[in-house]
Amino acid sequence: MAEKKAKTKSVNIKNKRASFDYLLLDKYTAGIVLTGTEIKSIRAGKAALVDTFCFVHNGEVWVKNMYVAEYSYGSYNNHAARRDRKLLLNRKEIRKLQQDMKSPGFTLIPTLLFIDENGLAKLDIHLCRGKKEYDKRQTLKEKEDRREMDRQFKKY
Repeated sequence: MAEKKAKTKSVNIKNKRASFDYLLLDKYTAGIVLTGTEIKSIRAGKAALVDTFCFVHNGEVWVKNMYVAEYSYGSYNNHAARRDRKLLLNRKEIRKLQQDMKSPGFTLIPTLLFIDENGLAKLDIHLCRGKKEYDKRQTLKEKEDRREMDRQFKKY
């Protein structure tokens, strides 16, 4: 019979700045190649996606500048906090990303780091195009309008 796994707290580390600075287009979910101390730090919630981006090199997708804190119980085997980490995607997806990124203004931005139901670390990445200043103002105005409408509905 199948044993049920113990429920642990879910890890959802978001890149909140990405949706403000970029227009999010295509979404991909990729696995990450990690060392033992890195996955333990991520499960403890000690990671950040601030100023993180992805690039394609030699047919492989890499995430650059992702912060994973050193594991507190790690010894000399501890990892570097901001090393480049390889992402696991299908060849077909990688080829499509390479074609899309040849166009000027497009980039790959990680938006969510999470642990799936099997206990594996996954990274949601989006193909993005940078927003202009007036687009950012429009986004803020829409956000304020939504917030105001919610306040009005809560009164009644």
